[in-house]
Amino acid sequence: MNRLRGASSPYLRQHADNPVDWYPWGTEAFTRAKEEGKPLFVSIGYAACHWCHVMAHESFEDPAIAQVLLDAFVSVKVDREERPDVDAVYMAAVQAMTGSGGWPMSVFCTPDGRPFFAGTYFPPSDRHGMPSFRRVLDAVAGAWSERRHEVEAQASALADALERHTTAVDGLAPLTADRRLAWDEVSNLALEKLAEKFDPASGGFGPAPKFPRPGFVELCLRAAGEGGRGGVDPLQMATRTLDAMAAGGIYDHLEGGFARYSTDARWRVPHFEKMLTDQALLVRTYLHAWQVTGTSTYLQVVRETIDFVTGTLSTRDGGFCSSLDADSAGAEGGHATWTPQEVAAALSTELEQPGGTADLAAALCDWWGVTEQGDFQGRTVLHRPLGAGLARPPEVEAGRKALVAARRRRPQPARDDKVLTEWHAMFTAALAEAAWACGEEAWARRALQAAEHLFSHNRRPDGRWLRSARSGVPAFAGDYAWVVECATRLATSTGQARWIGRAEDAADGLLELFWDGGRGGLFTTGRDAEALLVRPKDVTDGALPSANAAAAVALLRLGALTGTHRWTDAGARIAELALPLAVSQPLAVADMLPALALMDRGAQIVVAGDRPDLLDAVRRQWLPDAVVAWGQPTTSPLWEGREPGAAYVCQGFVCHQPARDVATLEAQLERLVARPRR
Repeated sequence: MNRLRGASSPYLRQHADNPVDWYPWGTEAFTRAKEEGKPLFVSIGYAACHWCHVMAHESFEDPAIAQVLLDAFVSVKVDREERPDVDAVYMAAVQAMTGSGGWPMSVFCTPDGRPFFAGTYFPPSDRHGMPSFRRVLDAVAGAWSERRHEVEAQASALADALERHTTAVDGLAPLTADRRLAWDEVSNLALEKLAEKFDPASGGFGPAPKFPRPGFVELCLRAAGEGGRGGVDPLQMATRTLDAMAAGGIYDHLEGGFARYSTDARWRVPHFEKMLTDQALLVRTYLHAWQVTGTSTYLQVVRETIDFVTGTLSTRDGGFCSSLDADSAGAEGGHATWTPQEVAAALSTELEQPGGTADLAAALCDWWGVTEQGDFQGRTVLHRPLGAGLARPPEVEAGRKALVAARRRRPQPARDDKVLTEWHAMFTAALAEAAWACGEEAWARRALQAAEHLFSHNRRPDGRWLRSARSGVPAFAGDYAWVVECATRLATSTGQARWIGRAEDAADGLLELFWDGGRGGLFTTGRDAEALLVRPKDVTDGALPSANAAAAVALLRLGALTGTHRWTDAGARIAELALPLAVSQPLAVADMLPALALMDRGAQIVVAGDRPDLLDAVRRQWLPDAVVAWGQPTTSPLWEGREPGAAYVCQGFVCHQPARDVATLEAQLERLVARPRR
């Protein structure tokens, strides 16, 4: 009997017709394993994962494999996006045992959930030094049957190691009182490390495979114009990376948006899944790069990525979906790659041109590098030469629209339509910030609609946030942190005081449910959540900013807007938890470092009354360490004694003289926020 058919997760439902007797994560699977004395096989993945699909087709659709799993194991399928807590615990186990990790994740556990053997993808037959999945199953079943005491001992030792790993950040020696780490120092440490890892030819940091690391680029943008690090200018590191990603195949040149990562060093051939989180983080980074440099390409990327999300990844009722699959019609990237013949056929079908379309087809192939040889399985991933720019002449734009129409008639990648609180709030925050910076009313309306959707659908009647509306899984620290961030961004983009109240409600829940009263910082899971093998505390960054990094920044911003010490004190204490890592491994906590900047040089700006000219002067600049209040006054000390028709630039709630004209305001902003570091 397969129990996944009614699951809230599209990933679990993808496996509903497998011959494997899957259980969702829960007590039913654990109870059966204990009753039958069988180990658990826990398979963790996500809907857009190419190699998850490969292992499913090769192994989980094989009746013989299914029978082995039924005879010797209790099989559990987990959506890592819906259960990041389970994923975090077992990913730590995989990394401890193998030195690396990834998905699909394959973990073998005792009936009470302690892992004793783990890996990622296993092929159907021995290949490239990897044992076949069948061989792994036989070996694990044999060990459990014949040497159970050894297996149990190994599981206990690993569980102890995971406990030490999970609490390792709590054991780091705190900095001494005379070793207070200022933003200047920690920023320099991080930039020196980035300069060592920077690829000057193709941008990015480190070798292939290359992942966008928006947090790294943001650190470089903050230091723009302040000179070199290890012979490399921070602005050069930022712009080279952004230019190369936008030109490469990791960017969708037809419909906008970014794929998850590049398999090569030049950003040419991506892993084709598109995740909402990547769009959210990269929209912000390209927006900030446009604000810093004025480069039109960056704003084009922002617009096209927002168009992709608000079109393809939107639900009918205003939500944002999680991802698009890497595969279509059983082929990775089958919907997104081209041959010269397909380009010509698409134009011939879509365009009615009496003179024919051969010249346009040749022009498009030249523009996007489509060749007979291709660069991915005999086909071409569209790309531009690095430095050639993205602005399309009219004939290329007409051709792009024709290729989009043709592509949409191909088999389409599956869409994971679950609306995750963290991810949805992340993109809504980015959209609200972009609407504010660009003065785009349509984006502002869509951000408001998305935020209202979140508050209407993703909470229980008692106010407890959920991971997603359909799952019923209690939300995690990252969900709450991004709701706070989202609400404060809406407060700035709309000038509506109600968003401050909503941010404070979410911040209350964040600290009540997740705060570690002993060591400080936030646990991943709430005090009301299911007890796992260990209680994770997410401090170092991965593909996303850690929950603690997101919370530190959000709480410090909320404290600056409200004058409430509870928020600023909590944000500062979270940031201080990571200070030892900021000294020894600054890139591991790159997304926490902006919290130190807020603590060190944060500013508050109030525009009182109806002064759109003063608001425009503020929004034109990227002010990463400032919060902005305008519109409806709140009870914050920021609003005390403010005269309508003036702007106030403050630091620590101590303000300059009121600025009643744009020139005065711009001078105050320049002195306060854009000053070079000593």
